[in-house]
Amino acid sequence: MKALYLLIVLLALSSTLLFSDEKLDSYISKNKKEQFRYDQDKNEAESSKLRDSWIAPLNLNYSFSKSNPFGDQQTNENASIKMDQPIFQSGGIYFGIKFAEASKIYADYSIDVAKRKLVKDAISLLMQIKQIDLKIAKQNLLIKNSEISLAQKKEDYLSGQLDSGFLDSAIVERNILIQSLYDLETNKERLISRFNAISDMNYKEALVPNLKLISESQFLEQNIVLGMSESEIVKNRYFNDVILAKYLPKVNFTAGYNWDKSDTVYQFGSNEKDYYNFGFKVNLPIDINSFRDVESSKIDYLKAKLVVEDRKRELKAIFEQVMQNIENFEKKKQLSVENRDIYEKLLEDTKELFSAGYKAEFDVELLQNSVNIQKGDVEIYEIDKQLELLTLYEMYKDEI
Repeated sequence: MKALYLLIVLLALSSTLLFSDEKLDSYISKNKKEQFRYDQDKNEAESSKLRDSWIAPLNLNYSFSKSNPFGDQQTNENASIKMDQPIFQSGGIYFGIKFAEASKIYADYSIDVAKRKLVKDAISLLMQIKQIDLKIAKQNLLIKNSEISLAQKKEDYLSGQLDSGFLDSAIVERNILIQSLYDLETNKERLISRFNAISDMNYKEALVPNLKLISESQFLEQNIVLGMSESEIVKNRYFNDVILAKYLPKVNFTAGYNWDKSDTVYQFGSNEKDYYNFGFKVNLPIDINSFRDVESSKIDYLKAKLVVEDRKRELKAIFEQVMQNIENFEKKKQLSVENRDIYEKLLEDTKELFSAGYKAEFDVELLQNSVNIQKGDVEIYEIDKQLELLTLYEMYKDEI
């Protein structure tokens, strides 16, 4: 396919397309980095809590009461320590720990996906700001050319060589170009405002990474979206095992210690006693919904496996579309290069004719502007290619 052929050709030049050594986190604000850090800390805490949830609490109790039935004062104290600890759950303890570990991995991926999305937005805005500066420069050149054209038409109109309709069209064209310039300047301010909302960087000083091309296999092998979907399969598999174990036999070790003390006016001293107990407890729940519960968790697991296959197909389609878009921008870029070469040759000839007195100065200026416009277009299309690659890098976990 053409897109794949383009990839092979461009990969040969990839030594010039290096990803910046700048850490991706530096593109987002300190506040947002802190939010992601809190998300990670919470995920760590929730994972530890889930991992150790099979460990039963040790219950400590103490009570004190005073009463005066029939006018006689009486006090009672009681203290106890009780434990009801599962020691066997038909694999439920093991699968519960594995489920907690898998859940943490899945949540880590979720946080990473959100962070990469924000980083991608910041870099995209930087690229668009850089690109709109080029478009503004191009627009100014177009305005200069329109003013040269308007001046020519004025001369032709005043000399009677041109109808007023052509002059009016030239004025309208110039006004449209100026209005477009104002729109570009407004859009630039919007981009800067959006960038400042998510980054602490000065957009004028921020480095824009030069993204390298990656192969389809690299894109899929190190894809964090696909990794998240695959981790969901593991998470759902262990959760299915946990649900199944919930309806199988369980054995708990039970133990306790109790202390009681009571005083009344009729007693000489206190009535005090203490005792302990320990043993085992076996439980086998019979629940009418057990089959439905297990089947529901199994369906989630099977669905997660299908989602991964679907995700691979979607990602392959995204990769192919990006390659096709890059190919189209490369064609436009090459066309601008060809046009630039034509204008440069015309400019060279026109300068010679101007020196000989056969061409006016505005002819030279017009062609020089046209050369610069084509040069700007080459850079604009190059940024368009980088923006396409950024679509891939949003999901590509590269070690940099």
